[in-house]
Amino acid sequence: MIPGAETYDVDIAIDDETIDKLLEVTPADVDPAPALTYCKNVFIPLTTACRYTCTYCTYFDPPGDASLLSLEEVRDICRTGADAGCTEALFTFGDDPDERYTELYDQLEAWGHDSIHTYLRDACAVALEEGLLPHANPGDQTHEQMATVADVNASMGVMLETTADVAAHAGPRQKVPGQRLRTIQNAGELDVAFTTGILVGIGESWRDRAESLLAIREMHERYDHIQEVIVQPVANNERWTAGGPDLETLRRVTAMARVALPDSISVQVPPNLAPAGELVDCGIDDLGGVSPITDDHINPDYAWPGLRELESIAEAAGVPLRERLPVYDRYLPESLRSPAFDGVPAAGVESDDDREWLSPRMRRALTDVVPTEQ
Repeated sequence: MIPGAETYDVDIAIDDETIDKLLEVTPADVDPAPALTYCKNVFIPLTTACRYTCTYCTYFDPPGDASLLSLEEVRDICRTGADAGCTEALFTFGDDPDERYTELYDQLEAWGHDSIHTYLRDACAVALEEGLLPHANPGDQTHEQMATVADVNASMGVMLETTADVAAHAGPRQKVPGQRLRTIQNAGELDVAFTTGILVGIGESWRDRAESLLAIREMHERYDHIQEVIVQPVANNERWTAGGPDLETLRRVTAMARVALPDSISVQVPPNLAPAGELVDCGIDDLGGVSPITDDHINPDYAWPGLRELESIAEAAGVPLRERLPVYDRYLPESLRSPAFDGVPAAGVESDDDREWLSPRMRRALTDVVPTEQ
């Protein structure tokens, strides 16, 4: 039983035989992808407040120290990013801050907001005004919270991390896997193209890794909404000194991800945290969002690679490197897709059913970003 699944009304059942079969996968069982993609973004840490205190994370600040970017600061970052040719505004912040962050809530109230999500909505609107497509990662979200911001995002995301209870999540405000899965389920119910992933090396077992990947697959089978899955190794920082997974572990779990997931889901490794060149033959096809102007504020000790480094990875693998948008082609109408798209459109994109992956506002924004004649 996945911890918290019943509490958060998540029905996930993964049989032992399927897990055992996935545990037999090795890199020899997968083929390299025919191309690699990446997205050019700006990283906007809207707030560093977080209800959790995970022992591997340097992103959160304690009450009294947590920051909150003003909309003017958001606009400046977005404008600089647009000038640099970025297409994505990546909004991150710790999971819905709890009642300890009194100063943050006082600031939000002074700015006319009763929640961090209504403020995020305004920040996403600023990004759209500056010509960027928002991709927000606000952590765990209720259905109502996600609905507040879904129509001003091209896609959204949250890392599942693991379906296991691990000591790295321990504490009075512990992360609960069932709540993470509920957030992923909320995205499916709201027709939000979604990014998720697993965190490797925080105390989870091989069986936990297999179960986590299969849980993501099961969610996608219901809603067709997972656009990419990140295989992210934990990395040393000022709060975590236990090290990350070795290359052999990372190669094996990446191959497991490729086998577990349908071809329509991209498998990504972050090139500032993982030896991407050593993982191309394990089935990755995406190098994530990288920024030419902002740091990785979640992993500030690990600089983004430059475009030339990404090109070198692709050249060594003998495959083309292509820039993509923060929402994958299969969720776009045909007129906005890349000419290289040869996959299957997401459910409802080419039919008259009631699925709407992109709000009218996002369609207009995408029309401004993507040429209508490819």
